[in-house]
Amino acid sequence: MQAIFLDIEATGLNPSCHRVIEIAFKLVDLPTGEVKLSYERIVKQPLEVWNKSDPVSLEINGFTWEKIQSGVSEEVVAKEIIQLFNDHQILRGRSIYICQNPAFDRTFFTQLIDIPTQESFQWPYHWLDFASMFWALFVESIHDKRESYPEELNLSKNAIASRYGLPVETYPHSALNGVEHLLLCYRTVIGF
Repeated sequence: MQAIFLDIEATGLNPSCHRVIEIAFKLVDLPTGEVKLSYERIVKQPLEVWNKSDPVSLEINGFTWEKIQSGVSEEVVAKEIIQLFNDHQILRGRSIYICQNPAFDRTFFTQLIDIPTQESFQWPYHWLDFASMFWALFVESIHDKRESYPEELNLSKNAIASRYGLPVETYPHSALNGVEHLLLCYRTVIGF
């Protein structure tokens, strides 16, 4: 079994007007934790897309107009991902996605490679989130210790990392740093 640890940066949070500006993923053998593949690309966008960017999102990810102009087109990124997924047999039943925010990442991933194309290759459709994995362990711990549920609990990746004495993700965010931080958190909390 293998997992695609994936992160995407975009011009904002609304997929109807915002676009992908960076994608990164690492293909990991789940039994051993061995990284089999690492991929990162900045995605070039036209000025009309850039002009619709959300300033708060750009502050978080640190992207500038000049930086995204160093990227490659969505079409090139899609072709590269399709080739890599096919070469590494990333298939439904053999692979899963693991993300910090799979609802966001999956939605923006489909901007690059639409659902019919993903289906034609029988790519995985399970997008798992790290916070839910932590939550399951947390609830099990509460039950084992016969403790009560807390009134509040922060389930951000950084909050979970801090709970385990890990550093928080570097700022501004980049997709590859997000993937590496996610892998560190997964390795510590879940393990291989």
